[in-house]
Amino acid sequence: MIIDERMAAFIDSLDKGNTPFLDEIEKNALAQQVPVIRKSTQSLLKFLLALTRPGNILEVGTAVGFSALLMDQYSPEGCHITTIEKYGKRIPDARDNFKRAGAEDRIALLEGDAAERLKELEGSYDFVFMDAAKGQYINFLPDILRLLAPGGILISDNVLQDGDVIESRFAVTRRNRTIHARMREYLYELKHNDLLETVVLPVGDGVTLSMKHAEAL
Repeated sequence: MIIDERMAAFIDSLDKGNTPFLDEIEKNALAQQVPVIRKSTQSLLKFLLALTRPGNILEVGTAVGFSALLMDQYSPEGCHITTIEKYGKRIPDARDNFKRAGAEDRIALLEGDAAERLKELEGSYDFVFMDAAKGQYINFLPDILRLLAPGGILISDNVLQDGDVIESRFAVTRRNRTIHARMREYLYELKHNDLLETVVLPVGDGVTLSMKHAEAL
């Protein structure tokens, strides 16, 4: 936990919750050990969607479609979501969830490696949610910056790695050292890139909010 567990539980208890349909998807995902965004991150997304009222959303990392459907529910009418998923076993579940929600015309699911699919995308997005392979965030960033509209918001989830990101690389397990190094590089780049203004928040497992400067054309 990034913050005290009791405090996190208390804050989560104040949330007014989601629709029964979203609760069902979340419950089934957790039962199958499919990660979904934490309650605190859900609350943050709802707030940001209400604040920014985006018209075009890009999500990197669909899983079973929970976060895409959450964003769809709390976005203004006419908003369109493009979401990318590589893991083949989760794609049919996501498509089924989108169909059952009647959201197929509002959510476009792109299959394949995000590193490749991002390069194929054109146009701009005013709201980007990054929740894919953590070690790849730094590799996705150039295309994300290209696609993010001036004044747009990039939200990156799970950036503090349960607190491991502050540790020496020798204090984390050998198999996690590459992800550890890449995440530290990603955080540094977000905070020092001239195109962005970024804040790192101890929400959930760590979230960054980055705004692309309006004059970045």
